Amino acid sequence: MILQRTDRLSGPSFTLRNRVVRQIWNWTWLLLFRPSPRSAHRWRAALLRLFGARLGHHVHIYPSVKVWAPWHLTMANHTAAADGVTLYNISPIEIGEFSIVSQGSHLCTGSHDYNDPTFQLISAPIVLGRHVWICAEAFISPGVSLCEGSVVAPRSVVTRPLRETWTVYGGAPARAIGKRKPQP
Repeated sequence: MILQRTDRLSGPSFTLRNRVVRQIWNWTWLLLFRPSPRSAHRWRAALLRLFGARLGHHVHIYPSVKVWAPWHLTMANHTAAADGVTLYNISPIEIGEFSIVSQGSHLCTGSHDYNDPTFQLISAPIVLGRHVWICAEAFISPGVSLCEGSVVAPRSVVTRPLRETWTVYGGAPARAIGKRKPQP
């Protein structure tokens, strides 16, 4: 989906088709998604599904959540994305059952290759396991996966996969700071 460039100053990073569909989604978000009542979770889920999102049952996505590409979003049953969340999903984002992404958090699947003379756009998926909680205003980098039961403390920055289950991570960059009691 990302176009390879030979000149950093010319040409788009995405195909015309991708840019057109994203523009249609942006207008849909602005006119139908964003102004919807706070409790209209099913309405917003229906709009996301219309653009290819794979959503389970009881998914709560609030009106100010910004989704870059719904077709790259998978949210399992009983999940939530709170106010002000940004899902910058050039590559897929998968959110496991009973997981929550709290207000103001940013899940970012895209970056640039700073060693490439063309500053090439690159991306890698983000995967959140079951019972994961991304606390307020945390940042999750491209290619990160979080194991079952992980908690990312407020305003933490996760730059690499975190592989310990039922662990609390915090800081910038995030590191293990505690354990969490496993949930059924």
